[in-house]
Amino acid sequence: MARRRKRKPVPQEAVEVTIEKLSHEGRGITHIDGKTTFVDGALPGERVTMKYAVVRGKFNEGYAEEVLQASDSRVEPPCPKFDMCGGCSMQHMATDEQIRFKQSILAEHFQHFGDIEPEEWLAPLQADTLQYRKKARLGVRWVSKKESCLVGFREKRSNFLAEIEQCPVLDKKVSDLIMPLRQLIGSMDAKQSTPQIELAAGDTGLAFIIRHMEAMTEADHAKWLSFAEENSIDLYYQSKGPDTVKKVFPDDGNERLNYELIDFSVKLAFHPMDFTQVNTSINRKMVKLAIDLLEPKKEERVLDLFCGLGNFTIPLATQSGAVVGVEGVDSMVKRGYENADLNKLKNVDFYQADLQQDFSDKPWAKEGFDKILIDPPRSGALEVVEYISNFGAKRIVYVSCNPATLARDAGVLKEKGYRLTKAGVMDMFPHTAHVESIAVFEKQ
Repeated sequence: MARRRKRKPVPQEAVEVTIEKLSHEGRGITHIDGKTTFVDGALPGERVTMKYAVVRGKFNEGYAEEVLQASDSRVEPPCPKFDMCGGCSMQHMATDEQIRFKQSILAEHFQHFGDIEPEEWLAPLQADTLQYRKKARLGVRWVSKKESCLVGFREKRSNFLAEIEQCPVLDKKVSDLIMPLRQLIGSMDAKQSTPQIELAAGDTGLAFIIRHMEAMTEADHAKWLSFAEENSIDLYYQSKGPDTVKKVFPDDGNERLNYELIDFSVKLAFHPMDFTQVNTSINRKMVKLAIDLLEPKKEERVLDLFCGLGNFTIPLATQSGAVVGVEGVDSMVKRGYENADLNKLKNVDFYQADLQQDFSDKPWAKEGFDKILIDPPRSGALEVVEYISNFGAKRIVYVSCNPATLARDAGVLKEKGYRLTKAGVMDMFPHTAHVESIAVFEKQ
């Protein structure tokens, strides 16, 4: 049996350091006796006193205890619990500087992974930086010693939940309900077996999915029903896996929220458990930008890969002759058709296919496509871009949530005869180091 390595003791004394640059996670980087040390809450050029958090073999981790010489980019965080809560990592940095930081990460990844650079950098896409989160998974924990219930995100450098009363990045209605939720769950019979709440907000509706590890008592159920009715919430319970999610209020048979893409006069319906973008204001701008860059025409066939419930497919169908949406999950294909019917669109088809396999020989794919939009998960679209030239598309727009896999795939597209003509970042997750980006490729 292998022995577990003992962690090295953490020095207790504070150390004065100068921050050299930021890591890709938004942490300050300094060197102490030649050893790399990552410092939470510190910005490049700053002089800070740092406390150690973890000592490792190749690097150490710490956090800024006091800022002795502040960067011009430092601002007062909008959240009073920023230093403790792990929901955000960059509220201490001005938003314009956050954007420049994210663009530098994208440029660095293009160079490192793809040996490539866009011919033109797009202006960064920005929108609301507060109250923007329309989807979240909130942890729940009853703390017996304090006789108190916590609802929110994990603490920085800890598995404990942060003690928050509100959250400035969550949808305001959700933020305003954090304390009522803490009080409600703290009064429940099953307060120790309710580990999380998943939430989703549409343009008008709000849904809570309550994860419960034991059967809901009549008294607890009555409390949740009263809470949902009082706050106009669609209430769902989840006893085990995702297939156990069921709506319990209101009893109207409607399990959909919706959001509108105003520029295209379309509305998309979604189940609260469906994947949708967390930032509605950026999503609206992103969809418009992607379609503007793709420039679909009425006589063209367009392919939308990793199409989900039709976030791009449905608005594309208002601009193109024919659109095909392809998704790996069959339930999303059904949702796509549901949204096509909702918007009375007849020129769009959805198909389920394994996007890690070559599907260019499928009957619906053999006619080829004039243009392609790709919006893959964090793992990217390597298998797709390896055979994408089979479709003969003259333009590809690639929406990415991971600059490393975008850059890798860009290198493959370059080998397949495509030029990277434009690229830019989109601030989908303000105050975090998450980099959302968009790139345009043209056939040589």
